[in-house]
Amino acid sequence: MSQTISVASRGSVRATFVAAYSAVTLAQITNALPGALSGTFAVEFHTSGAGLTWIAGMFLMGIVVFELSWGLLGDMFGRRKLLYVGAAVSVIGSVMAAMAPSTGVMIVAQAIGGIGAGILFPISLSMIAAITPDHRARAKVIATWAGFLSLGAVISPVLAGFTAQFFTVPGGGPGASNAFSGWRAAYLIAAAVAVVVLLIAVRAKDSAAAEGRKLDMPGQLTLAVGLIAVLYATVTAVDAGFGSAQVIASYIAGGILLIAFIIIESRTAQPLIHLSLFKNSSYSITGIVAVTGMFAFLAICFSTSVAVSGLALAETWKVGVLFVFIQGPAFAFIPVVGWLIHHVAPRWVLTAGFAFMAVSGFWLSTFALGTPETFGGTPWTAFIPPLLVLGVGFALTVGSVTAVAINTVPAQQIGMASATTNLLRDLGFAPGPVIGSAIAFGIGATVFAGPLAGILGAAGMPADAVAGLAHVPPLGFLSGWDGIVAQFSGQAAGGGAPAPAVDGMVKALAAAKPRIQGVAGTSLGEVSRPSISARASRRPSPPFSPSSSPHGPQRLPPMPSRRPPKQAPRPPSKTSGADPTTYYPQGEPRDCTYRVRHRHLG
Repeated sequence: MSQTISVASRGSVRATFVAAYSAVTLAQITNALPGALSGTFAVEFHTSGAGLTWIAGMFLMGIVVFELSWGLLGDMFGRRKLLYVGAAVSVIGSVMAAMAPSTGVMIVAQAIGGIGAGILFPISLSMIAAITPDHRARAKVIATWAGFLSLGAVISPVLAGFTAQFFTVPGGGPGASNAFSGWRAAYLIAAAVAVVVLLIAVRAKDSAAAEGRKLDMPGQLTLAVGLIAVLYATVTAVDAGFGSAQVIASYIAGGILLIAFIIIESRTAQPLIHLSLFKNSSYSITGIVAVTGMFAFLAICFSTSVAVSGLALAETWKVGVLFVFIQGPAFAFIPVVGWLIHHVAPRWVLTAGFAFMAVSGFWLSTFALGTPETFGGTPWTAFIPPLLVLGVGFALTVGSVTAVAINTVPAQQIGMASATTNLLRDLGFAPGPVIGSAIAFGIGATVFAGPLAGILGAAGMPADAVAGLAHVPPLGFLSGWDGIVAQFSGQAAGGGAPAPAVDGMVKALAAAKPRIQGVAGTSLGEVSRPSISARASRRPSPPFSPSSSPHGPQRLPPMPSRRPPKQAPRPPSKTSGADPTTYYPQGEPRDCTYRVRHRHLG
């Protein structure tokens, strides 16, 4: 059945563009916030790597599951109305996230925010595509749309770092929780931006392609439940492993439902996806490229974020700066990408983009994972050149993928093609954080398990406890102070720290065995975190006690009310070249170590 696309005479074209660009920027800001705040969430909610993965994964699940339906509903009832709904849902999700007291509430807030973003992504794209029927003009506005999407990804980590740094109000007294956690202001700002989008959208032009369209409920249900099953299996595999019965069963169920979805779509008169779209070879290739390319891109982004922030303890603002170099080129190169899309065959633009991304991934694979700069790890600034290369590749890829997809379909299928392209892109995005984080944590466990096992074994801890604690260091950065103590003790021994200092730390670890064993369990979210972690979320207790013993403390005491007297510094170690007073059990450690700990833990 032939369809026509209708554009309302009322409304401003300029307001339509501003509303669409603002909407996609908002959607990407809320989409990228969990990645930038992962370490902060871990300390705030005392959650584990799996909990953090659920926070990010639930947002993506909210985007992906209903994305096709939003495009269809926009075609049926008007895209401006759907933009209102998306912005309103984003307000609710952002406010709920800003007020979240626990991991569970935060996950629910992310699901709501994901639904809002899932509306804004396809609706904003189809709104501007509908008012630019000329292919040349459409290529430029789609490149601009993709640039604003990247602008949101640039703003998000910078906003997260800025608010966490300058909006936090400390509690009264040592060990007290924050009176106000600054990261919450980032979500309040996102809610305010959503309100602005609502106000701008009032003056935007409405458009629709309602002729002969109706909602495909069987297709929507099988697609939604199938995608939920697949995404659930992928997130669960972070802890349970890809070989667990639960994960395998979820993948099988999801696969069966997605096959059923394809069968339903091939037989219904008004499908959610016209499978005929994929008879177009250009569109099919674009879909494959969208899935694989976006997966590779986001896997690199998240694994780098985990390595720099979660494992190497860099501050949130440093991660924000790195993301500027990742996402900045896509916004800065808007005119270049628009010109290339029109004057160069899109396959060459895509090929160049993937080549840049491959070079970046290989370059980053040569870096040491997760060792803090204090102990000779890779400086965070060294990540800038390869991430800039990644950003250039993403700039060439994301705009050209979207333009090729939209320009290969008739005007009346713009809404469906827009939503399908966004779905394919987001299907690539969804497993990226999960698998990228899992790989980073897994490599971190391998790197740190050896030194930690040796130190804890020397402390007289049971072999089974030592084996269990082999999983703590990489997750320990994101779950509590004891994990950081374990990490630093291993690095101190491996870096040639004086033996008395290491011996003092080993004794402290041995005395703190019950606490550390608690972290071993809670790092995977098995039990609630002991109260020590609540105190650790602020200024942590020093691992050394100023006792009279020459070998350090016999326990981990609470933070003393007064600063202990400083000890005279000893000559530098010839082995490590570091200031040995950093590790000495007599007196409080110097800022060299504490600076890294305190920045991460708030």
